Amino acid sequence: MTKLRQTQLLLLGIAVALFVLLYIAPKKSDHLPEKEGKTAATSPSANIESFVKTATGLLTPELKQQHDVLLNKKATDSLIKFWDKNKRPDIASFYFEKTAAQSNTALNWLKAGDRYYYSIRFIRDQDEMPVLYQSAIRCYENGLKLEPNNTDGKIMLAACYVEGSQDPMKGITMLRELEKTDSNNVKLQLNFAFFSAKSQQWDKAIKRFEKVLQIDSTYIEAYLHLADAYEQQGNKIKTIEMLEKYVANTNDIAAAQEIKKYILQLKEN
Repeated sequence: MTKLRQTQLLLLGIAVALFVLLYIAPKKSDHLPEKEGKTAATSPSANIESFVKTATGLLTPELKQQHDVLLNKKATDSLIKFWDKNKRPDIASFYFEKTAAQSNTALNWLKAGDRYYYSIRFIRDQDEMPVLYQSAIRCYENGLKLEPNNTDGKIMLAACYVEGSQDPMKGITMLRELEKTDSNNVKLQLNFAFFSAKSQQWDKAIKRFEKVLQIDSTYIEAYLHLADAYEQQGNKIKTIEMLEKYVANTNDIAAAQEIKKYILQLKEN
C-alpha cells in the first residue's frame, strides 16, 4: 500500500462519507470489461441464520443473557441496537430484515439491503461474505418489487451482482442501462469508478472520477481518488495536481495538513 493510500484512508475516516470509505480499499481482481471487482461465489444453500447462531454462541454469559431477554420479548429494534453496539452489523442486518418483512415497505427493504451490503466490509469470517451479498440482493429485490423505479436501489443491486455473484456482467449491464437514462447520477458514476479502480483499470477510473466532478464539483473526495489513480500509473505531476486541488477545496484543516506533508514528500523525491 502506498503512503498516499494510507493517507487517504486516514482522511476518509475523518472527512468522507461512509459510501466512499467502504469502497476505498483496493482488492485484487480479475480484469473484466468496465467491471471492477473480484466476485464472491454464492451458494444456493447459504443461510444467514447459521452465522447468527454462531455469533450468539460466542457472546459472553452476561451479553448472552441480555440478548436472550430481548429475543424472548421479540424486541427486534432493541436486538438491532444490541448487535450494532457489539460491532456486528451483519447480525444487526439480519434483525433489520425482519423489521423490513413486517413493515413490507420499499424504504425498509432497501435499508435492509444497504445494511447487509455495508456490513460486508467489517466481517472477519470471509465465508460469510457470499451469504451477506445474497441477503443484500434478496432485500434489494424485495424493495424494487414495491418501488421498481428506485434508481439507488437498482444501483446497489447491480453492485451486489458485480461484487458478490457468479454473474457480475448482470450487474454491469444493469448499470449501463441506468446510465442511458441517468448518466449524471453521481452514485452511478462512483460505482463505475470504484469498480474500475478495483480491477486496476486506472484510465477508466480516472474518466469516471472526472465525470463525478463534472456532475458535482463539491465532491472533492474525487480528487483523492484521482491522485491515487495517477500515482498507480506513476504520474507524479498529476498526482500532485490532484492533491493540491483537494487541499484548495477542503475545509478540513487536519486533512489539508496531512495532504500537504505528502505533497512535499512527492516533490522532494
